[in-house]
Amino acid sequence: MRSIILLLKIYGSRDRAVRSFEAVIANDIKNIDASARIHVTNDGWVQIDITGEDDEFCANYLMTKYGAPVKEAEVGEVYKGYIDLIEEDGIIIDVGIKVNITLDGLKPLGTGDVKQIASRFGIIPHLPVSIEIVKVGDDTKVCFTKKQVDLWWKFKKSGTDRVIANAATRSELKAAVKKTGHARDIYGIERIGVLEHAIVCRENTDGPGIVADIGPLLKSELGVIIKHA
Repeated sequence: MRSIILLLKIYGSRDRAVRSFEAVIANDIKNIDASARIHVTNDGWVQIDITGEDDEFCANYLMTKYGAPVKEAEVGEVYKGYIDLIEEDGIIIDVGIKVNITLDGLKPLGTGDVKQIASRFGIIPHLPVSIEIVKVGDDTKVCFTKKQVDLWWKFKKSGTDRVIANAATRSELKAAVKKTGHARDIYGIERIGVLEHAIVCRENTDGPGIVADIGPLLKSELGVIIKHA
């Protein structure tokens, strides 16, 4: 048996989240001669015990696909992680350890305070993101990678609003959209993470209006990226 910890975060309803991750991992390894059992670490990461003839291959495959939490962040390195908290003085990212992107590190996302910038780009807790540790003079700071920043600006300039949701499966979002009569108002639902998605609105659909209607049906935090005028 091999045991690995993946860069996949459990939050909200633990039992429900574990079931969602079990389904995703089972699909990932369906063609591999191995089986996986999911546990949750004290820090909320997904731990997987792998058994079977191809257990080593399976472990390497999953580690390559998802990565692992780190214990130390080094200058010049890029890390994947999750939005942990959005505070007055910065956005906290969990990459295994928690690092803070201050307002200075958010400059590529435009003007405003931390919470205004987060609101502008639909940045909510638990979103998967990529960050970089950079050295500026004698100071070390954390910032989102250029790829991450470019993606948010691409969404902003796409000509349609996007509703960002966490703690929801694709089927739950589709059901909420259908129940509120908004199926005709969206193009579809994009996957951001296992339980994090973006609803892509049509050109004349108001993203905040979608949030107001589907919000009461979901146990989710919702953000919205309003198209650039």
